[in-house]
Amino acid sequence: MNPADAPARWTRRQLLAAGAAAPIVGLIPAARAAASPPATLVVSDDSCRWHTPPEWHQEQADRLDAVLTAIAPLAEAGRIRRQDGRPATEADLRLVHTGSYLNVVRRDIAEGSGELSTGDTRLSARSYEASAAAAGCGIVAVDAVLAGRTRNAFCAVRPPGHHASAQRGMGFGIFNTIAIAARHAQRRHGVARILIIDWDVHHGNGTQATFWTDGGVLFFDTHQHPWYPGTGMAGETGEGPGAGLIVNRPLPEGSGRTEVLSLYRESLVPAADRFRPELVLISAGFDSRLGDPLGRFTLVEPDFAEMTRIVLDIADRHAGGRCVSILEGGYNLEGLGSAAAAHVTELARA
Repeated sequence: MNPADAPARWTRRQLLAAGAAAPIVGLIPAARAAASPPATLVVSDDSCRWHTPPEWHQEQADRLDAVLTAIAPLAEAGRIRRQDGRPATEADLRLVHTGSYLNVVRRDIAEGSGELSTGDTRLSARSYEASAAAAGCGIVAVDAVLAGRTRNAFCAVRPPGHHASAQRGMGFGIFNTIAIAARHAQRRHGVARILIIDWDVHHGNGTQATFWTDGGVLFFDTHQHPWYPGTGMAGETGEGPGAGLIVNRPLPEGSGRTEVLSLYRESLVPAADRFRPELVLISAGFDSRLGDPLGRFTLVEPDFAEMTRIVLDIADRHAGGRCVSILEGGYNLEGLGSAAAAHVTELARA
């Protein structure tokens, strides 16, 4: 199934009519002074709105509004705080992507192409800048966590990136934000072992490809199969130094709490305990929630909260609590907001 063939998304007007009446800019107000720093840093950048696919497309800036509106009460209570990101530099992007691919993106945009020539990703005049802003937010979050300025962080960014590989953008994405964040942690901070968990309903094929032979990254992915992009079979386990460090757990349509959480407890936890990560990253896709137009999983808010607790327990045992979560998919705006709020609430409780 091509994601663009799914039913129409909610519009911003529908979201506001449902009660999300906060303004577009500054949806998270400045957190009130607290006795101690809040556990969770929320990193976002208004530049992420500059990627503007056609109005019928599911991946719109309304997604950011839905998430930031839903987590605003946590900021009002002083439990999270907002920090702006920064644009990823070309050197940052080249941690994962080739120079020739960056030139392809620039050329496609300069020529006014409505779609990236490497795959099914819509383009607009400022898509490069928006995607670089998303990648920069991931870097800012990693820097803050590894410097001890916050225990964990959530990046409210778009477009999603886990389908993008070194030379190819696809699946709505241009740059692979979480892969760039991981490479930044490796190359700039010397982190030797990183765990990446991807609970988006679609397989993170670009992230898998990036770390297929790496040896320093354990990649764990639960996803619907068969489904876009058609990768992620259990037999895909990595090669060379990365052999055994790619862990795919494909699940059929209709899977939910029982199936996914059992894999977290029985597969993820022991794998992480053997690997002993020094940093934990999450590709937090909420299209695995019940009712998403691009997925057929049945997870709901308490399930995302419990998944988050399991991941944070891993981070506590092995990584000093260091965890960075980065938004991926999620296209039912009401469901995206409530699921993201459940996730960020658990991060803040850490």
